Amino acid sequence: MAVLVTVFAVVVALLAVLVAGLLRSHAEILRSLHGLGVDLDPDSDASVSFAAPRPASTGAASAPSGSARPVTDIAGVTPSGDAASIAIVGARHHTLLAFLTSGCTTCADFWSEFADRRLKVPGDARLVVVTKGVDAESPGRLRKFAPPDVPVVMSSEAWDTYDVPVAPYFVFVDGPNSRIVGEGAAATWRNLAGMMEQAVEDAGLDTRRRRRRRPDDSRAREADVDRALLAAGIEPGDPSLYPATEADLHDRGHA
Repeated sequence: MAVLVTVFAVVVALLAVLVAGLLRSHAEILRSLHGLGVDLDPDSDASVSFAAPRPASTGAASAPSGSARPVTDIAGVTPSGDAASIAIVGARHHTLLAFLTSGCTTCADFWSEFADRRLKVPGDARLVVVTKGVDAESPGRLRKFAPPDVPVVMSSEAWDTYDVPVAPYFVFVDGPNSRIVGEGAAATWRNLAGMMEQAVEDAGLDTRRRRRRRPDDSRAREADVDRALLAAGIEPGDPSLYPATEADLHDRGHA
């Protein structure tokens, strides 16, 4: 009986140590999340503010002039296995990078939001979803989530480069100036959109849509003129195409 009591006491002591360790780890996690601005209140819309960019991590690649964080293009593969490359540095437009996973509950809500073709991204930014690579994500599962009109790139390297601490996480990049103007996480698109709008306004970004110029149809007109001249027997270099004086024009008109 005494042996059983001793064993029971040892087991209880071990369980107490285990529980204490779990509580300590939980507290450290909560402190880390709090340091990032995370609010775990289920009734709260935001989980972290969309704030000014953090300082670059030690050993990270150098950022372009005027940027506090490294900005790089996104390269990887699509969930279908095709090579993918998204131009970020020096792009004419702004880009919102959405770092999502296929497993977190909050990410699932964003996957659903991004499938809505009516979704408007503040700052007229292009939306790009970035997941971890095939070493950490299932392409088959991602294919079920991937929105039809939003690029999805699998790239663990991008997560490292942009120093993504949690998921979902968002980084707003000012393309023309190759700089990050805001980053953070949020529990809902509504809240994130509001924080993005504030970050865009604070950065003084030009959010006017950069429309592409319509193709110049002068070449088509030139081709039509060439065909008409050839049909009339006038070939390139014909003297009639280069009248020297008004008298020449008059003489040729009466020839």
